Amino acid sequence: MELYQHQKQVLSDTERFNRVGYFLDMGLGKTFVGSEKMWDLNTAVNLLICQKSKIDDWIDHFTEYYPDYKVYDLTKKTQSIMFRRYMDGEHIADDESVLGVINYELAFRRSYIAHISNFTLMLDESQYIQNETAKRSKFVLSLKPENVILLSGTPTSGKYEKLWSQCRMLGWNISKEAFWNTYIETEWVEDMDSGYKRQNVIGYKNVERLKRKLAQHGAVFMKTEEAFELPDQQEIAVRVPVSKNYRRFMKNSYLQLDEETELVGDTVLTKFLYARQLCGQYCPDKLEAVADLIASTDDRIVIFYNFTAEYLALVQITDQLGRPQSVVNGKQKQLLNYENCGNSVTFVQYQVGAMGLNLQKAHITIYFTLPFGKGSCALWEQSKKRTHRIGQGQKCLYYYPLCKGSIEEKNLINLRLGKEYNEKLFEKEFV
Repeated sequence: MELYQHQKQVLSDTERFNRVGYFLDMGLGKTFVGSEKMWDLNTAVNLLICQKSKIDDWIDHFTEYYPDYKVYDLTKKTQSIMFRRYMDGEHIADDESVLGVINYELAFRRSYIAHISNFTLMLDESQYIQNETAKRSKFVLSLKPENVILLSGTPTSGKYEKLWSQCRMLGWNISKEAFWNTYIETEWVEDMDSGYKRQNVIGYKNVERLKRKLAQHGAVFMKTEEAFELPDQQEIAVRVPVSKNYRRFMKNSYLQLDEETELVGDTVLTKFLYARQLCGQYCPDKLEAVADLIASTDDRIVIFYNFTAEYLALVQITDQLGRPQSVVNGKQKQLLNYENCGNSVTFVQYQVGAMGLNLQKAHITIYFTLPFGKGSCALWEQSKKRTHRIGQGQKCLYYYPLCKGSIEEKNLINLRLGKEYNEKLFEKEFV
């Protein structure tokens, strides 16, 4: 395994640190940088916490490139028991290291992990602990690792107030109050729902000082253009007519779609949900537009979607066109056709595949529907990096089939502004 020059430079710059944050843009190889750092730190016990969908990838990675590690999948009971025996050092030889891999949602349910000592902790997609009040974040912050490695391409999604918990993991013992007072500009506004005042972020201050402090605590930020010259990107909107069903539903909050399907928007949340679906799997013009896009090229295509019903509708179209398919969602990860068939269509569900996948064999991406709500900006930004990364040799094309005059157009505007469109904004505009 030969590292790229920028990866070697990052490791050299952080050689003296035992707590590091590798905040490298998507495609710059955080996986290898983090793995090399863990290897260099050379602790007997190591713990890697990641997304559930990435467990197998990490296990395969360490098994292939670091065969001297004994790697355990801590989501499996038998392997968890074996790792638990090792963590006390009872069975570890002087030259032996063990690595346990587990997902964020399960880690705090393995009570023995809280008692591990003298170990290296690596957090993949460390932005997952940015909400310090969440159970997983509280658990991670309570651990007592000897060394820490944070990996993320979007540690804050442009929101510095979300950095505090990651700063603590880097060993910067600044209180949350002091962090906000020093770096975050806020104002108090009245919450229309509760009547109470809440602190609203309006900007940032002392940003250069913040960057220096982070660098002093082992954090490295790097954009792709600093290391490589990647191909251009182009976004293309494909506008389709909004359906009569959409207009009827938005007016009446009710729609009898067919004999079996009744849409009742009796709350803001349900109306918001069905409005989205009427711009997705229930929109014949959009399905036809996507079919035309697929038929227009024999190149690989990646399609991002939200709901299972969308996936099923898209599979039906792709079957009719005779195109080989791959899929990454909560139920399966099958990339065989993506790897081997130059005309394949790969379906990716945002929550599972927007982060961490290498899909640079494709240069065409279709956003059947866009991500909505909390975390949508990060998912959207990271989804574009699935194809725009090292190894990509063609211009990356991103197609957005959008229902004209619908919430989809407003959502895309918000995503480009770094804002998250949600049911509260929806309520203000339509209810």
